[in-house]
Amino acid sequence: MDDSGVINTNEIERRIILIRNCQVMIDRDLAELYGVETRRLNEQVKRNKERFPEHFMFQLTKEEQENYETFRDNILTIDKNSDPLISQIATSNKGGNRKPSYAFTEQGVAMLASVLHSDTAIKMSIRIIEAFVAMRRYLMNNANIFMEIESIKKHQIDSDLHILNNEKKIDDVMKLMEKNNTEVSQGIFSEGQIFDAYVFVIDLIRKAKSSIVLIDNYIDETVFIMLDRREVGVSATVYTANFPNRLKLDLEKHNSQYQPIKVEVYNKSHDRFLIIDDDIYLIGASLKDMGKKMFGFSKLHFSKEEILNRL
Repeated sequence: MDDSGVINTNEIERRIILIRNCQVMIDRDLAELYGVETRRLNEQVKRNKERFPEHFMFQLTKEEQENYETFRDNILTIDKNSDPLISQIATSNKGGNRKPSYAFTEQGVAMLASVLHSDTAIKMSIRIIEAFVAMRRYLMNNANIFMEIESIKKHQIDSDLHILNNEKKIDDVMKLMEKNNTEVSQGIFSEGQIFDAYVFVIDLIRKAKSSIVLIDNYIDETVFIMLDRREVGVSATVYTANFPNRLKLDLEKHNSQYQPIKVEVYNKSHDRFLIIDDDIYLIGASLKDMGKKMFGFSKLHFSKEEILNRL
């Protein structure tokens, strides 16, 4: 948890675990994130049982429950010294013959927001699903590398003479993994990948250190919401061909409460560009419409001044 009392993304990702070859979160962890009792969360699920088929939610076996308890104890032991709230959670959950917990998949988490009926649940569900997507992308990008690490670990068992050498290999593989996690320079999103496209753009916006420039002929208030995910102190400027009075009023109200966004009228660009500091991305769809139809994106390798000087 950060200084403002907001649960950070890393804490959410640590609570996503793999059970039955599926990424899930446990009811107790979800209840803590949503700020409700575990009992109330499960009561709402039971009242809406038809909304939670087995691929949305399932109950842990005794062995799975024991493994989860061990995992949870390890996580809380790491964190409780630095976070008084987590220390209280660790203490309050000690002991007892606990009934096996329920595990929720990504789809189950999304459905929970609709049955808990609270703004907190809706906002937290979005953050949790973002964490699921990030974890899934991380695992997919590094699947071959994880297999390589497992192969190295098996070879370590064969002979103690290879330990030092294999540790160096693991270190090399981890460095390769870090290199693998650099942003993708081009790709295609299919029709219906609305959330994946949204997460892709938010990831770019969060990486900005000084400035963001968007050239997009068709914007609405959702673009302002996306740009609000940038770091404090990062400027944001939008060039658009359509800036009606209604949207001007939206911008005025936005800027009175959040980091200001500057909007300029510019109607001489056919394509859409997103400039993050010095990196330029050609985007095949307006930010407000991404994922509604198939579109592509590509990182361009030339100076941003070549675009900005034409505005």
